[in-house]
Amino acid sequence: MRTALIVLAALTAAVVVDLVSGVLIRRAGHGRYRWLLEPLQHACGRPAAAVLPVGALYFALPPGPAEWQRYLRHTVLLVLIALSSWLVIRTLHVAETVSFSKLPSDLVTNRRIRRARTQIRPVRRLTVAVVTVVAIGLILITFRPVRLAGISILTSAGVIGAVIGLSARTALGNAFAGIQIAFADGMHVGDVLVVDGEWGRVEEVKLTNVVIRLWDDRVLILPTTYFTERPFQNWTRNEFRVLGKIQVHVDHTADLDDLRREASRLVESSPLWDRDQWALQMVDATPQTVVIQVQASAADGASAWDLRCELREGLVRYLRDHHPQWLPRTRSQYQP
Repeated sequence: MRTALIVLAALTAAVVVDLVSGVLIRRAGHGRYRWLLEPLQHACGRPAAAVLPVGALYFALPPGPAEWQRYLRHTVLLVLIALSSWLVIRTLHVAETVSFSKLPSDLVTNRRIRRARTQIRPVRRLTVAVVTVVAIGLILITFRPVRLAGISILTSAGVIGAVIGLSARTALGNAFAGIQIAFADGMHVGDVLVVDGEWGRVEEVKLTNVVIRLWDDRVLILPTTYFTERPFQNWTRNEFRVLGKIQVHVDHTADLDDLRREASRLVESSPLWDRDQWALQMVDATPQTVVIQVQASAADGASAWDLRCELREGLVRYLRDHHPQWLPRTRSQYQP
């Protein structure tokens, strides 16, 4: 009778807590803490309402000499551990969602926002993994034979431990690399990277891999250890402005002042140029041609790519239509 009364009181308390919390959140609809209370109530209401009666049932059940009483109390303890871990995991998800909602959505101009978005998600995933592992460990500890067997394996069977360590080395390495990327400040979500000759924007930084959306909408997924072991280019680490450049081979007789005037017209008439800087220079000379390089800045990586294509097309068209004699030529000299 005592156990039944305690369980009934716990169920009643769970229902009352759920109803009262809902009423309080609706009353605080215009309050300053609605952004936190409402997601908590929606995400954690059911786990919290389940933890209360199960916890009360576990503490109300006497150990008892009967075997069925011990099995019942053990089962209730396992359910209580699982429900508690579920509640903690849902709370971590709410913390991540609330953190993202408090950050402005302007990723282009604010580097601190991009860094915060890069760090929050791996930390939440790592904490969820830790909570899951702790819950599994607590469940295994409740089984005496498994606990004794685990202690025996850890103390005497080093070979099994070595095999497990080798099998988990890659996964653990990627996980630690993900944490290192999140806090090393080398790249953030939204940065433009050049990896193995391909450039794209960082779409997501996970615990074990990084998702990059390439310029042609392909998706490149790389393990996090790639970015800790190999060099890569980050065009937008400090700012999103990108300086694009093109190179054109022309004949030695080409007039650079004329080409510079045409390049100036092309750059200044393009809406992709951010009105910051541009230049035309001779960067190399070979026995057959000279190499002309045009540099122009754009607001971001995608605009810089389109601006480069536009400038290259415009200069080649100008050479072909107005000065074909400046196109690369191969000269030969006949000696009788």
